[in-house]
Amino acid sequence: MSNPAAVGDTTPLLRTLSPALRGLERDLRAWLDVSRRYPLSTLQRAALEGLAIDLRRQAETLDVERPLLVVMLMGGTGVGKSTLLNALAGGAIAQASFARPTTRDPVVYYHESVKPDRLDPALRHCRLAPHDRPALEQKILVDTPDLDSNDLANREKLMQLLPVADIVLYVGSQEKYHDQLGWELFLNQRKRRAFAFVLNKWDRCLHLGASGMRPDEDLLRDLQSEGFREPLLFRTCAQKWVDRSTPSPPTPLPPVSGEGSHILASPPLGGRGVGGEGECSPLPELPEGEQFQELVHWLEMGLTRLEIEAIKARGVGQLLQHLQQALDAASPPDLTAIAERTRAAWSAPLSEEAAATSEVLLNTLEPYQREIEHHFALDEQRRFHGIMAWYLHLFARAKYVGSTLRDRIPFVPRAAGSVETPTTWDLARFTKACSDVAGNRHLDARGKALANKLLVEADTQSFPLDILSEPMEARSALDWRQRYAGTLNEVLQQVEREWSKPTGLRRLTQAVVVWLGNWLPPVALLAALIVLLWRYFYDRADIRLPDVFVPPAILLVVLVALHLLISLLLPLRWPAIRGEFRRRLEERIRQELQSIYEPIPGDVAQALRDERRAVEKLAADTAEVASWLHQREQSASISGLYGH
Repeated sequence: MSNPAAVGDTTPLLRTLSPALRGLERDLRAWLDVSRRYPLSTLQRAALEGLAIDLRRQAETLDVERPLLVVMLMGGTGVGKSTLLNALAGGAIAQASFARPTTRDPVVYYHESVKPDRLDPALRHCRLAPHDRPALEQKILVDTPDLDSNDLANREKLMQLLPVADIVLYVGSQEKYHDQLGWELFLNQRKRRAFAFVLNKWDRCLHLGASGMRPDEDLLRDLQSEGFREPLLFRTCAQKWVDRSTPSPPTPLPPVSGEGSHILASPPLGGRGVGGEGECSPLPELPEGEQFQELVHWLEMGLTRLEIEAIKARGVGQLLQHLQQALDAASPPDLTAIAERTRAAWSAPLSEEAAATSEVLLNTLEPYQREIEHHFALDEQRRFHGIMAWYLHLFARAKYVGSTLRDRIPFVPRAAGSVETPTTWDLARFTKACSDVAGNRHLDARGKALANKLLVEADTQSFPLDILSEPMEARSALDWRQRYAGTLNEVLQQVEREWSKPTGLRRLTQAVVVWLGNWLPPVALLAALIVLLWRYFYDRADIRLPDVFVPPAILLVVLVALHLLISLLLPLRWPAIRGEFRRRLEERIRQELQSIYEPIPGDVAQALRDERRAVEKLAADTAEVASWLHQREQSASISGLYGH
């Protein structure tokens, strides 16, 4: 938004303030409409919505060339409010002079250049009394019903009018300058509008009261205790000025032989009153300290356009202060440190969950040990060729005859006829089926329990659960069966690769065993055949039938010996690989859980930091306007109208 502080002091305050308020209202609306991670309570949202409405209304109200200042007289019964208004008007405001006569008590005294439709709706329904006095062109004086009236309707009228007032002229007398009802109303309204004070019937206040102080001294002491360091207090005798403005009978002319003249005193406000022109009574004898003329001067000359704009804008300053307070209350907390503690606290539950989940998945594999061993055996055959490969193939068929994956796994459809042991294994389908079984048994329930356990841990770290529950539910709703199936598949393939393509000493051992398996059987068979043929052709020995079976027997012995060597050096049974498989599966599941759950606190904290920066920017713009406004108010010297 634009920087109002950059505008020179010569620029009209309200015409500059109005677009600034519109900018704040626009930014506040945009901020309220954006979805956020940190929720606003119902009351916070209602308060901010109301402040946005107030900003718009204030911007519309202040966007005028010549603002009107409403000075409202308020006081109890018998303090002389109406008399004071008549004195300020220069005479009684007669019924015949009302522009819109009604039976209502409030009276609005305004300049005739002001169109009634420009007045606030609450003032239009009062009795309107126009005047033509230039000194009061921008000021509207309003006489209100007695605040302590026994008629509740009169009090309601007063409460309807008070929100319109820019300045409340609190009128009291020696009897009612500090009565309880009026003082409570003053304390309630003082934070919202300016206050000046009039102690009327001053001629009766010169004596000490029961407190040992004069009424004005007692009132000043109470006002200072409420934060009014230099309150504006005018001591008046309004009735004497009303009597003075009343036309007097014509004075007989002096004898011709004498010289003399009758001097007509001017009306108190520098012009004729609303009651008409006429000869006024002589100046009354006023008690010492009477300040009616000072009150008139303050209304006419003290409240210049600068003061009027500052007073009109004073309510905006309070509105901006309320907005700053509301934004501070709605600002998300900084959860960076708490998020880090929560992330560390989640490490142990996630590790425990990984161990338990890996155990559940392993238990689903236990019934299929033979199938897993069969798969590894088939994979092992691919490393051999020739006679050894043929032997291992026959041995595997004999060992796992009638036991195939497709026939043994209950959740995999079976073929109609007999199924031979597959030479290839659909590992992805197998692990998916296992994870489904595990999910149906335990994992689905464990997933929900894990989310609750993590929330409990976060609560112990003082992390707000209301902003953590939603992302936790979203992560818990992931397809964990598919993820576990993928993890199981990945670990099985990893173990398979390590067993088929080992490293280090195991790789050397495997190479030696494979070389022996590929070459030793045919060499042994060939050697046995050569010996047999040598005996037959060169030694002329008789070859009997048992001798014919010697080479195959030797070959079988070699094959069995090599098979035993393979089983000892390269074991392929499930118990031999289960421990390594479990360790890797647990590690992989822990990484999976950590990658899903551990970033949640940090992500939430980062989202709140972003939202906090948006609130801080809005608050900074508000403070910028409020600071500029405060500087303009200080130059207007209206601090005496407001307490601290």
